[in-house]
Amino acid sequence: MTGNDGDERRWTIGELAKATGVTIRTLYHYDEIGLVQAGERTASGHRRYTGADLRQLYRVRALRGLGLSLEEIANVLARPVDDLTAMRGLLAAQLAELDLQTARIGQLKQRLDGLVGLLDQSVMPDPEQFMTTLEMISVYESYFGQEVRDDLAKRRMQLGADALERFRAEWLVLLREAREHMLADTPVDDPRVREVATRWEALATALQSGDQQVDQRTQAAGMAFWRDNSAGISEEISRQIDWLDAGDLPAIMTYFERVRKARDEHESGA
Repeated sequence: MTGNDGDERRWTIGELAKATGVTIRTLYHYDEIGLVQAGERTASGHRRYTGADLRQLYRVRALRGLGLSLEEIANVLARPVDDLTAMRGLLAAQLAELDLQTARIGQLKQRLDGLVGLLDQSVMPDPEQFMTTLEMISVYESYFGQEVRDDLAKRRMQLGADALERFRAEWLVLLREAREHMLADTPVDDPRVREVATRWEALATALQSGDQQVDQRTQAAGMAFWRDNSAGISEEISRQIDWLDAGDLPAIMTYFERVRKARDEHESGA
């Protein structure tokens, strides 16, 4: 501890580093960028930190712990103490970023769960099959850029695991019903088939975010992905559904397209 001027304590840079857990190198850097500067200097030029400097350092540490950059911290601390507008904006942005990271982690966890589940099957998958699954993930990411994947991750987080499971269960029911009608060659203008198609479309709509721009971007990526990789996608999905053959999904999608076309023609002629 250094000598005092009056009753206020002064710290050398080494003492301050030891007392706060901040390295001397970091304190030098904070001084250089004007974030935390020693309030006083000795006659020989040595830094002496005051109580106000210590409080400033604790504020910097607290804001740093919230994930703010040094530049953002400097902007906050440059404002009057009672002006919290900038702080609120920065914290809101930080929360949004954390929400996005949480969504990305959830997306990655879901993917890893699927791969681990594949490896944990009673009969281990063929190595080629497993690598094909990994390859399909890579292809998926080439069509669904980071922005679209983030949109999807946010939507999944908004819906929650329970809602997503209900959607999946309903999708499987609709897929099975559509397959049965397709294999039975039920006419596309049959009311039962139209009802299945209507529920299918309603399910897809319910999964949308409600933001037209986001939904259009996602839909465009999905259509391109399916157009160019329908065989691989179908094969991957058929591995996960024991009653679905690899060629069923493209045939069902074609069947639904015929249903929609017949419905549109009926409505336009009505």
